[in-house]
Amino acid sequence: MTATPESSQRTDAKPTIVLVHGAFADASSWNGVIERLQQQGWTVVAPANPLRGVAADSAYLASVVNQLDGPVLLAGHSYGGAVITNAATDAPNVVGLVYVAAFAPDEGEVLGDVAASSKDSVLMTAQVQRGYPTGRGGETAPEFLVDPARFREVFAADLPAEQAAVLAATQRPVAAAAFSDVSGPPAWKTLPSWAVVATADKAAGSDIVRSMAQRAGADIVEVEASHVVMVSQPQAVTELILKALHAVS
Repeated sequence: MTATPESSQRTDAKPTIVLVHGAFADASSWNGVIERLQQQGWTVVAPANPLRGVAADSAYLASVVNQLDGPVLLAGHSYGGAVITNAATDAPNVVGLVYVAAFAPDEGEVLGDVAASSKDSVLMTAQVQRGYPTGRGGETAPEFLVDPARFREVFAADLPAEQAAVLAATQRPVAAAAFSDVSGPPAWKTLPSWAVVATADKAAGSDIVRSMAQRAGADIVEVEASHVVMVSQPQAVTELILKALHAVS
């Protein structure tokens, strides 16, 4: 069979790895993984996730990916998993998905409902509500932070207290739409996927992450770590991303 341009792209070009951070974080949370991938010669992009809602953030990420040449492997942490799940349906150059302590929602699911069903997560009890201007006159909308006093407990229990305090101080708030937007058709139904389950995840919840990864048919590795497994265990996360890269390259 004659190869199409797309199939040639997938077999001949090395994928670019796009790392998508989650709520209450920024792209620097991927630094340890980025360093390791770059040392092995891979091209990595870690865009700023706007954190304004699943629909808006997925559209933004799809735009970023569609402007990259060649195949792309998407990796998402936490809420970033919902973003890659939706964005990849509008980005035909995506060849695989990696979920890192991440949500992998199905069509019609709402993250607020999913998170509330976790027996392992304590995130919903640790959030502090703020407001932000929407840009429409004086209108405001709710957004959420993690209470800095509980940030280490919820997010980063396996990091030194000093490091967790820095992450708490630099956290980025997430709009309420992240928890209320309805997820669309999931890319994991048509793309291969891999997943890291952090066994001490009290934010997304180890139980929810595991069950979603199993439902997606992901190749799963379990790591003894907190929610920020890519910070505390960057080598383990890098190894799974490399496994995915070799499978799609």
